[in-house]
Amino acid sequence: MPQMRISEAASLLGVSDDTVRRWIDAGRLPAAQDGSGRRVVDGVDVARVAQENAAAQASRPEHTSARNQFRGLVTRVLSDQVMSQVELQCGPYRVVSLISTEAVRELGLEPGVVTTARVKATNVVLEN
Repeated sequence: MPQMRISEAASLLGVSDDTVRRWIDAGRLPAAQDGSGRRVVDGVDVARVAQENAAAQASRPEHTSARNQFRGLVTRVLSDQVMSQVELQCGPYRVVSLISTEAVRELGLEPGVVTTARVKATNVVLEN
């Protein structure tokens, strides 16, 4: 397995070297010594911790600067292997979003699901 130094693991995990050392001391991240006596960690263990951290982040409440939010009901999902078109009915308004099929699966989007569309645009066209 590929091994890396603590500083490299910390950089990949987006934390300080000291945090990685604490995780090693706590048993969260197994470590070994390389031929020079430096502590190293296996890449597969770093990947596991990265996934755990991402899952923990995803479960936290989200803060956003998007002020235009439309709560609605998914009415249609058209997917191919890579991209999906998701249609929502938000009151009298139809909102269409193009997102990855992976995101559709992760969010559990299918007709009948209630979700929120958040819109942040640099260009808005108004008509009278």
